[in-house]
Amino acid sequence: MIETSKVDLNLLNTSIFVFDIDGVIRDVSGSYRRALADTVEYFTNADYRPTPEEIDELKAEGIWNNDWEASQELIKRYFQGLGREVAISYETIVEFFQGRYRGRNSDWSDGYIATEPLIATTEYFWDLTIAGIGWGFFSGATRASASYVLRRLEIDAPVLIAMEDAAGKPDPTGLLLAVKQIELRQDKSAAIVVYIGDTVADMLTVVKAKIYDPSYQYFAVGVIPPHVSQNLRDRYAALLRENGADLVLNNVLELTPQFNLLQSSIS
Repeated sequence: MIETSKVDLNLLNTSIFVFDIDGVIRDVSGSYRRALADTVEYFTNADYRPTPEEIDELKAEGIWNNDWEASQELIKRYFQGLGREVAISYETIVEFFQGRYRGRNSDWSDGYIATEPLIATTEYFWDLTIAGIGWGFFSGATRASASYVLRRLEIDAPVLIAMEDAAGKPDPTGLLLAVKQIELRQDKSAAIVVYIGDTVADMLTVVKAKIYDPSYQYFAVGVIPPHVSQNLRDRYAALLRENGADLVLNNVLELTPQFNLLQSSIS
C-alpha cells in the first residue's frame, strides 16, 4: 500500500501510466490462449488440451508470462505425469504456435490475432494525454504483435518495450525502460508510476521495481482479463492482490484521469 503522506495524486502531470497489452488492451482469450491450448494439444498427440483454468494456474506461478514457454512447460508436465520425457525443441513449439496465432498469410489475416477484440479505445489514450499523464506500454508480446494492435487503436509511434527489448516479467527492467523513455518524450521527470496488468507476473514486476528503483512511487493496478468467468473473478482478484496489486479493476477503461487511485485502494 502506498503511504498517503508521500503521494499527491492530484499532480497528474507527474504521473506515468504503463500498460501491459494482452488481457488489458486486447482480449487474447481467443488468440494467444487458444494458440497455447492448440500447441499443447498438438504436441501431446491430441491427448491433452489445457483448460483456461489450468492455464491460469500455471500463470499464477508468476514465471510463465511468455506463452511459448508456457506451452513448452505444459507439454513437459503432461509427459512427466506419464513418466516419460519427450524432447521437443523450443523452436518447433514456437513455429507451430505462431502458425496458429499469426497464421500463414503475410498480413496475418488468417491468424487468431486478426480476430482479437479490443478492450481499450483510441479516445481513452487521448484523454490521458489531455490530462497531462504520460503513457506507454511494456508487454511480453513480440514487437510485431504488440504493434499490430496499437495500429488498430490508431496509436502512432508509442513508447513500447516488447519481448525483444528487455528481460521477461517479473524482471522490472522493461517497465523502467518504458518509464525513462516516456520521461524523455515529455521532457520532465515523473513522481508516480502506475503499471496496469492482468497477471501475477505483472504485479510482481511492480514489487521488484520498488526495490530496483525506489526513486518513484509505484502503484500496481490489476485488471481481470475477459476470459475469467464471473464465478471466478473474486478469486482471480484476490490472487492479484496477494501478489502486489494495490487495486483490481474489471476493465482498464475504469482507470480514468479522474480516478482516485489512493482512495479506491483504501476503500
